[in-house]
Amino acid sequence: MTTVSAPGENFEVRQTSATKDWHPDRKRRSLDKARQALLDDIIALYSCEPTIERVERYTPDCVYDDQFVYANDRYKLAGQWFALPKLFKASKNEGYQVVRSDDEVLQFKNEQSWTFKVIPKTTTINALVTLSLDPETVHSDFVRVKGLGFSFKKWQADQVAKHMDSREVAAFEADKNAGKEHVRKYGDGKGDAPEKNL
Repeated sequence: MTTVSAPGENFEVRQTSATKDWHPDRKRRSLDKARQALLDDIIALYSCEPTIERVERYTPDCVYDDQFVYANDRYKLAGQWFALPKLFKASKNEGYQVVRSDDEVLQFKNEQSWTFKVIPKTTTINALVTLSLDPETVHSDFVRVKGLGFSFKKWQADQVAKHMDSREVAAFEADKNAGKEHVRKYGDGKGDAPEKNL
C-alpha cells in the first residue's frame, strides 16, 4: 500500500485486465453510504453534471488517466470535467457494476452513452474504471480519489484547463503544483513498469 504522503502519481493505475468484457451485468453490489456517494458523484461527472463539490472528490495531487485524457493535478482535471458539457449534448449512464471495493480501490464496469454536440450521433462506451482511493479518507464520510485508470493526452489536459473561462475551474488553480513528479514513462508498459493485480 502506498503511504498517505506520497504524490498522486504513486496512486496512478496502469490497469490491465484478463477480459475485455466490461459490459456491466446490472447486478448491484451493496456499498456503504460513503462509497455509494463517491460512486454517484463519479457517475454524475461522466454524465456531464460537474460541480465544484464533485471535483473535490479528487485530491489536489490526483492523477487521471483514461482513453482521452491524462491530467496530473486537480486543476487540469477540473478543466476536463467542466469542458464535457461544452463538447457533448448529453451523456447518459446506461449502467454500472462494482467489481471491487476495498481500502485500495473502488473498481466498476461502466456503460456510458455519449451524444456529440456538433455531430448528431450517440456512441456507447463500456469501460473498466478503477479509482485509487486516498488512504487518508478511505474510512471517512467523504472518500476521495488519488488516481484513476481507464504524448497527446497530457498536452490536451494542460491546454484545456488553461483556456477554460470558468470560475469553477479557477476554484482549483491552486492545485496546479500539488505533489508533482516528472511524468513516468514506461514505453510499452513491459519491463520496469509497475504492476498492480486488479
